[in-house]
Amino acid sequence: MPRGDGRLNHDLLPGEKGPQDACGVFGVWAPGEEVAKLTYFGLYALQHRGQESAGIAVSNGSQILVFKDMGLVSQVFDETSLGSLQGHIAVGHARYSTTGASVWENAQPTFRATAHGSIALGHNGNLVNTAQLAEMVADLPRQDGRATQVAATNDTDLVTALLAGQTDDDGKPLTVEEAAAKVLPDVRGAFSLVFMDEATLYAARDPQGIRPLVLGRLERGWVVASESAALDICGASFVREIEPGELIAIDENGIRTSRFAEAKPKGCVFEYVYLARPDTDIAGRNVYLSRVEMGRRLAKEAPVEADLVIATPESGTPAAIGYAEASGIPYGSGLVKNAYVGRTFDIQPSQTIRQLGIRLKLNPLKEVIKGKRLVVVDDSIVRGNTQRALVRMLREAGAAEVHIRISSPPVKWPCFFGIDFATRAELIANGMTIDEIGTSLGADSLSYISIDGMIEATTIDKPNLCRACFDGEYPMELPDPELLGKQLLETELAGGADAADALRRP
Repeated sequence: MPRGDGRLNHDLLPGEKGPQDACGVFGVWAPGEEVAKLTYFGLYALQHRGQESAGIAVSNGSQILVFKDMGLVSQVFDETSLGSLQGHIAVGHARYSTTGASVWENAQPTFRATAHGSIALGHNGNLVNTAQLAEMVADLPRQDGRATQVAATNDTDLVTALLAGQTDDDGKPLTVEEAAAKVLPDVRGAFSLVFMDEATLYAARDPQGIRPLVLGRLERGWVVASESAALDICGASFVREIEPGELIAIDENGIRTSRFAEAKPKGCVFEYVYLARPDTDIAGRNVYLSRVEMGRRLAKEAPVEADLVIATPESGTPAAIGYAEASGIPYGSGLVKNAYVGRTFDIQPSQTIRQLGIRLKLNPLKEVIKGKRLVVVDDSIVRGNTQRALVRMLREAGAAEVHIRISSPPVKWPCFFGIDFATRAELIANGMTIDEIGTSLGADSLSYISIDGMIEATTIDKPNLCRACFDGEYPMELPDPELLGKQLLETELAGGADAADALRRP
């Protein structure tokens, strides 16, 4: 009898994994406020961006204390742990692993001692020159005869080590702010960083601005966060976005801003499609309105005769509403979602439970869909296993026809900037026509929105958006394939002393 093979999680279908979110970062400088609790609420608002680990670092002006663990924000922190984090500056992080395994050592914020104190850092995004950064860490000046050690296996710890160990031409240790000005121009890829020393909160965004990062104002302080929705939840008012290529510092003297690179905006279009909360604004455009407009344009580009439009909850809902508005076909709730699957369960699923697959997440309203010609709207298709099971389930529930409509173009290329898609070989749209995909899913028809239709729905100029996962046009030159990959540093370390030499020297 097959035994359960792991914890019940959001990946219930064997071999199926949808696009996994980038991480969420949050920082606050607010003397007199309970900064740990503000950070907790901010991370709670950003939980959709990462569910593997969570952490908060707090400074009281003389030292930094870090508390982090595996699990959701609500599982990692309680009143006691938050009460122990006293201070006026905080940095928080909710992680999904894009470089480095999902283990405690890779949880963030990362922490390092410096010649002037210490640094704690959280990172949203993914870097593409990790191997180069590892070599830079190996070349840092030795302290007490020993090279800088890298305990974690993610790109974030490398950046933290570089910020902590910089010196000037005379060998004098640089401050964190001076080190940031020196190091950040050499960091390539997607990074929205929130970090701090004992006295100052910092935030920086890569020159392309691939991942979002915003600045907010509290009555007695300042907040930086991955999404504007997190500002709303903690009572901060939106001020502006952190500009691509900008470094800001916040301390008792106010805000200082400097530029470490020229801005070359290439914001991730998939933030509008799926990653960001619908109540977030990015580059002046509300995400919910963008998704509704994608649905409207999808209805005009791919009309079909049907009786009911339903969404794959929750990510497909705004586009489904837009599709219904533009098509004149009624919108209804045809699927009920179990909001708790993959979030709090901790059981060993049997093979029988595994075979239930998508039904643990979604269940059809048979009375609503029986005999109906359905338009099922979803945000994207990766491998196609979820949609295939969904079509089968809807037919078993009595649907007369099932027409799949997708509010993003076919995903054909991997992302190296903070979204953990399947490999290119596993992407269903790689090597198959749309009609072939539709047949594979068992749908009566399948259509995707066009790239131009999707982009126009965001109201952002096409040259200012990264759309590489759809068209293969990456916003920067990428290194050789062997220097990319989620487990790059684990592979190097597993290769023995010679392979690991660039990462840690005796």
